Amino acid sequence: MEEAAEVLIKKYIDRDEELRKYVRDHEKIEADLEQYNKRIYLTAEEEIERKNLQKRKLRGKEQIYKILAKYREK
Repeated sequence: MEEAAEVLIKKYIDRDEELRKYVRDHEKIEADLEQYNKRIYLTAEEEIERKNLQKRKLRGKEQIYKILAKYREK
């Protein structure tokens, strides 16, 4: 994530439960993806799961940015 987003997350994560949930989810998905990316070979099912994780990560990131947008307006 960009540096400005990181700053806002650090500032508001303790106050915003929804933001906290999406950030924690994002971190978990990132760790799961890292495990898949370390492998030399993925089965077809693992490749599908990796793609699904990437999509979930992107949707979560979009939600984080939507939440942060309301704080940027302040």
